[in-house]
Order: sequence, then C-alpha cells, then structure tokens
Amino acid sequence: MSVIRTISAHGTRAANLGPHAPKPTSVEGEQTEATLSVWSGGRSGKIDTGLWECTPGVFTAERMGYTEICTILSGRVTLEVEGAEPEEFGPGDVMVMPSGWKGVWRVHEPLRKHYTTIED
Repeated sequence: MSVIRTISAHGTRAANLGPHAPKPTSVEGEQTEATLSVWSGGRSGKIDTGLWECTPGVFTAERMGYTEICTILSGRVTLEVEGAEPEEFGPGDVMVMPSGWKGVWRVHEPLRKHYTTIED
C-alpha cells in the first residue's frame, strides 16, 4: 500500500485547502467552507480523513450513515444538540459525532479541524 498524500502535523494550520464554497446548511451568516481529503480507503473505501475549515456563522449538521471523529486545530465552535447543554470546543479538543447525530454548529471564529469519517 502506498501513501497517497501527506501533510505534516505541524503544517495543518497553513495547508491550503483550496477555494471556499458557500456552506449549504448555513442558517445565519454567509458561511463558506473548504475541505481537503488527505486519504480515503480502508475496507470497502469506508474511511476518509482530511482537513476542513469554515467561516463564522451558524449551520445545521447531521451524521447519517457515518461517524465522525475530529480534532479542532484552530478557532472555536459551540455545538448544540437537542436535550443537552451546549458545549464549546477549541484547539486540541476532540469530538465524536456518532451515526445519527444531529445538531447545530455555532462557529465563533474561523474554524479548522482534522476529521476522520467512518461509514456504517
């Protein structure tokens, strides 16, 4: 197996993710996002890992058919899930959103994360 693409852990804050596009589920603000998939594969191609960033604002999100594990690299966000207290995350924090998760992301400042998604 060969390495498809590598990004130094020290360079993740400066890595160019390419052009931003409008965030389709944005409900407040004129949010944009960009994603750079670093590797995908695994058994039946069910794993994807990379970098994602988003501008400030509010958007809705669902994790249907996959689980996401992410580490915040820069910025701050508050996640709101019905029936739970809002939780704020910042650099170094790790979040797990299991398949079936639904919530609201309140991005307070430009946010960058490393993500890994695993399909059910």
